[in-house]
Amino acid sequence: MSSRTTDDYQAMAKAGIVAVIEPAFWLGQPRTSAETYKDYLSSLIGWERFRASQFGIKHYCTMGLNSKEANNEALAEGVMEILPLYACKEGVVAIGEIGYDDMTPAEDKYFRLQLELAKELDLPVMIHTPHRDKKSGTSRSMDVCLEHGLEPSMVIVDHNNEETVKEVLDRGFWAAFTLYPHTKMGNKRMVEVVRNYGCDRIIVDSSADWGISDPLAVPKTAQLMQQEGIPEDHIKAVCYQNALTAYGQSGQIKESDWLNSSPIDQRHLHSGNSVLRGQQPVVESTPESEFVIV
Repeated sequence: MSSRTTDDYQAMAKAGIVAVIEPAFWLGQPRTSAETYKDYLSSLIGWERFRASQFGIKHYCTMGLNSKEANNEALAEGVMEILPLYACKEGVVAIGEIGYDDMTPAEDKYFRLQLELAKELDLPVMIHTPHRDKKSGTSRSMDVCLEHGLEPSMVIVDHNNEETVKEVLDRGFWAAFTLYPHTKMGNKRMVEVVRNYGCDRIIVDSSADWGISDPLAVPKTAQLMQQEGIPEDHIKAVCYQNALTAYGQSGQIKESDWLNSSPIDQRHLHSGNSVLRGQQPVVESTPESEFVIV
């Protein structure tokens, strides 16, 4: 979400999205120092969390050194020093996204170090599977998790496709799918995956980065699943409940966070800053009629 506009947040709220989990991510070009990484991680637990709240959306994140930048060992060492400080912050639901890109020794080293950090903090892990040679890279990622003693139920393996899903599910891991508008994994293919494999441990993700992507991919896919006759309980599981269950193991995200949330009040500021840029603030009230005594 750090690369999206406020228009995206407005559209997401209108589409019924109540919460987002933003993984620590590559910016599109290499960062030059651990200090710039520090500023980025600070924004995920600070400004971005506030910005989402201004549109009635709860923001959570994962913390990690991504696989691409693990190959810059000077940067990687600096990030590993500060990472435990950020991984313990409010709203951090996993260590991620971590894993392999080119399957280099440096990627392997920092992947393993971060798995140990996740074990120490009792946090779930979000795995980035490589875009090239995905099948063997996915298998290797799971092997390494098991070598380090992680329970498969604590590991979300992301960026799956039809080639990898069976092994991920058979081995007891969570299988997440990042949906893009025209490439990688599309929503029509996602419907068939759920039709073939059911809904157990499958998670539908939106792509929402700086490239051509769609932060509304989850509600669009849910709608398509309805049209294609996928059972409602399956849709709820893959588009909502499974992510809540998997990342809820962190103790940092629960359904009551948004069911019992306060009304939107855009008069609030973050370090003196507002999302409004001079616009009239939205200030919601809770009518008495909404209160029910049970």
